[in-house]
Amino acid sequence: MNVLVSGGAGYVGSHAARMLSRAGHEVWAYDNLVFGHRGAVAPGRLIEGDLLDKAKVVATLREHQIDAVMHFAAFAYVGESVTDPAKYYHNNIVGTLSLMDAMREAGVWRIVFSSTCATYGEPESVPIRETQAQNPINPYGYTKLVIERALSDFAKAYGWGYAALRYFNAAGASTDGDLGEDHDPETHLIPLVLQVALGQREHITIFGDKLPTPDGTCIRDYIHVDDLASAHISALEKLGRGTEFRCNLGTGQGTSVKEVIDACRAITGRPIPAVVAPPRAGDPPALIADAGLARRELGWVPRYTSITPIVETAWKWHESHPDGYAD
Repeated sequence: MNVLVSGGAGYVGSHAARMLSRAGHEVWAYDNLVFGHRGAVAPGRLIEGDLLDKAKVVATLREHQIDAVMHFAAFAYVGESVTDPAKYYHNNIVGTLSLMDAMREAGVWRIVFSSTCATYGEPESVPIRETQAQNPINPYGYTKLVIERALSDFAKAYGWGYAALRYFNAAGASTDGDLGEDHDPETHLIPLVLQVALGQREHITIFGDKLPTPDGTCIRDYIHVDDLASAHISALEKLGRGTEFRCNLGTGQGTSVKEVIDACRAITGRPIPAVVAPPRAGDPPALIADAGLARRELGWVPRYTSITPIVETAWKWHESHPDGYAD
């Protein structure tokens, strides 16, 4: 297929674009480079543009005879979405609806959408199944839920085929160390811990150590970025007219903050000072996926099921790219 990857210069999008290309698809990355990086895209495959520029998106879809879109482009800082919701509603909802309008105009009906476990809000039970109610507690999660609902309406009214893939905690980097995580500001735990190992931060902060978990710290389900990418390709290959597919992407294994820090210390061989701070408001003690649906329906099995190999790939990237893509 000819595939347009919106947000293809970003963290997950760049890994998905490369995996698509290696699977034999023709791939172009469409990115405004607000958070993306030129160095994350294969030469000659970056189209710099904004999703709100509908005319450019339509022209791009037609020029490259695009068959399907993988949509990663979004603002994704939960805290910022609370303090500046207008930014998130405009970019994540209005920008995506602009993309969807352009797809309709160009006759493109397949889309794989990067969603999030944040659409569930406070979990009713753990592990989280797709049958749980979606009650997001922040604007970021709500913007993703709005698009899930819009895609469902488009599938019913216009015969679109879509997959909404709800990520848990994306982590790691490409095994060759060429692609990795480079955010500014950085908020993800593993790169923050590795920045301490590199001497770029004085310490890592642990938000709460007396939570109702085995070691008192938050537990999360870390899924390797290449495993995320492979799930997107599996979903894309199953899309037909009217297909509606929504599923979690995680390993089903939880790792605590202390366990992540210990893994980083063991892999880097460097001291990583940690400081305990009060828990953050609205931070659930544990978020773990039930990813059985993705396994059953997509035949998807994550390669990375423990934190050690995930951190090993992340360290290979950060140690060889201490300044990220340096762009």
